[in-house]
Parts: sequence; structure tokens; C-alpha cells
Amino acid sequence: MSLTAGIVGLPNVGKSTLFNAITNQKILAENYPFATIEPNVGIVTVPDERMDRLKDMYEPERFIPTAYEFTDIAGLVKGASLGEGLGNKFLSHIREVDAIVEVVRCFEDGKIIHVDGNVDPIRDIETINLELAISDLEIINNRLERVAKKARTTKDKDDLLEVSALEKSKKALEENIPLRQLDYSEEERKLLKSYSFLTLKPIIYLANISESELGSEDNEYVKKVKEYASRENAKVVSLCAKVEEELSELDEEDKKEMLEGLGLDNSGLNKLITATYDILGLATYFTVGKDEVRAWTFRKGMNAKQCAGIIHTDFEKGFIRAEVISYTDLIEQGSELKVKEAGKARLEGKDYLMQDGDICHFRFNV
Repeated sequence: MSLTAGIVGLPNVGKSTLFNAITNQKILAENYPFATIEPNVGIVTVPDERMDRLKDMYEPERFIPTAYEFTDIAGLVKGASLGEGLGNKFLSHIREVDAIVEVVRCFEDGKIIHVDGNVDPIRDIETINLELAISDLEIINNRLERVAKKARTTKDKDDLLEVSALEKSKKALEENIPLRQLDYSEEERKLLKSYSFLTLKPIIYLANISESELGSEDNEYVKKVKEYASRENAKVVSLCAKVEEELSELDEEDKKEMLEGLGLDNSGLNKLITATYDILGLATYFTVGKDEVRAWTFRKGMNAKQCAGIIHTDFEKGFIRAEVISYTDLIEQGSELKVKEAGKARLEGKDYLMQDGDICHFRFNV
């Protein structure tokens, strides 16, 4: 399951520096199903201490953590929805991602000129969010002209529902409310999915701060960003993109030493990856053995049969059962055999809802 977060922001906010940190991660791309990497796509592993424990336990020939893509989207400028800068090309790239990471400058530096002359994170956020809303509104207005007329004539149930959902969306955007804040029914979400509305995508505001403010809660710009984000229940992650770029060039031992020197227990990039994983409602299950230990990403709420299909479509088509043990039980008991002897191994059917940390072996027949 290849998932992507789009990194967006105005020029000179630290977006490219952050992306450099991501692309400097020493990831073996051939281990992943998306082996051909575009120049503006970086792959990162999702940090998970459980993988290290499983690696030590099984000593596998191959060790493949779950991964995540970040797409660097060209800097947005005011008027993008009207074609300014890269305009519609920029917006079309955002439509292709699963989540948005909006980089906001929260540091002062006279050597780095802000596109609007001074640092004001809320103005920057509103500039970008307005462009996203205008783009969504344009799509809604164009579609409403066609489908509303058809719905009045045919009285088709789906057409009427689509008109209702679009009008509801239009009203919200005109009141400066992003679509992700609306309560849509499951049927409405299915109808709207094909539009890939920008303001419907989950968002993280990434506050780019100076190195001197790492670990501090006193940055007034960050406080304003958090206050703004709280109104739409969005997450805020603070990091110093320049420090993350430096960390990405170090081996694990030196990286740990540098983090300790900065008074940090984890890198900002790891916090961003974890937060992005979380807002998309993702979780991880594992397959283990001497040949391979591997983590697999799934959406919370997926059943065993659907999760089997993430490995291969044949696993889903011919699904019989899933042999399941929990990671916690494996660590507590010390081996798969002892988990079985303790009566904690399970055989689950196709409707079993996969849980984060499940260790699975799928039985199938095609």
C-alpha cells in the first residue's frame, strides 16, 4: 500500500530543506513495490521499535520496514488557483496525494527573504488554504451546473444526493470552512471521492523553527499556528528543517549523539512521519520468518481478507484463514511455539478486523 504526503508551502519557508532531509535517508528503494522514484518523491521508513525486536528474534535474510512517500510540490504563490506560478499544475499534484504537510515558516532570518516581506505564519497558512478552497469551489461550481439540471429532470437518487453534497460543500467553502471539517455520510464520501478535493484531505501544519528554539515552547509563531490548527482539529509538528537535513547525513550512532546534544529524544522527521501515519488512520501488521521480517501498512478497519490482498491479490482471492498472534504476546512468551502452547495463537476468518501489531500467516488456495 503506497501512500503519499504532499509537502506544500510558500517559497523560502524551508520546504526544500525538509525534502532534502527526506531524500537523504538511506532507503533501499528496490525493497519496495514502488521502486521507480520520481525526482520529487522521497521514501522514508515509518519508525517502529517493534521491527528491531523482531529482527533480533528471527535474524532474517531480508528485513523490510513499512515505508511512506513524501512528494515535494513546487512552491505555491498567491493566485495559483488562477494560474499564477505553476498554478493548476501545482494544484493537480496536490490532488494526487493522500495527505498534506503544509510547511510554515516560524523563524526569523534576515538573510532569507520572505516572499511577502515579513514572517507571518497565519497569513501564509491562509494564503495557501484560500488557493486550495478556490480550486475546490471551481470544480464544485462546474459540476453543479451539469448535475443539478440532470437531477431535476431525472429525479435520480444518486444525482440528487450528489447535488446535496456539492451544495453543502460549496456553502462551507464560501464560509471559509475546509471540507475536512464537515460531517459527510458514507454515501456522500463515496460520491465525492472521485473529485479529490484539496480541502478534504487531512492536513498537518509543520512549523519550521530555528535550531536555537528546538525543545522550547516559547516560539510565539508556533503558538499562533497551534491555535489556528486547533480550530480544525489539525496536528502541528515543530522541527528545524536545517537540523533534520544535517541529521539525515549521519549514521545512526552519530545521529543519536547529535539528538542527545540538542536535548531531543527523537528527530522531528520521525515525529512528522508518525503524525502523518496517524492522521490517515494507518496501522501495521507483520509477517515473520527466517527468510523475511516485513511490516505491512493497512487502514484501520480493514479485515483479514483485505489485508491479505495487500501482500498479493491471490492471497485475497483464495483466502481461507489467517493464523494470528499479537506482537505483545510474542515478546512476553519469547517464541511463536510458546505463544501457541499458552493458547494465545488464533485462527481468524475473513471478517476479522486486523489490529495494529498483529503477526500473521495467511492460508490461501487459488
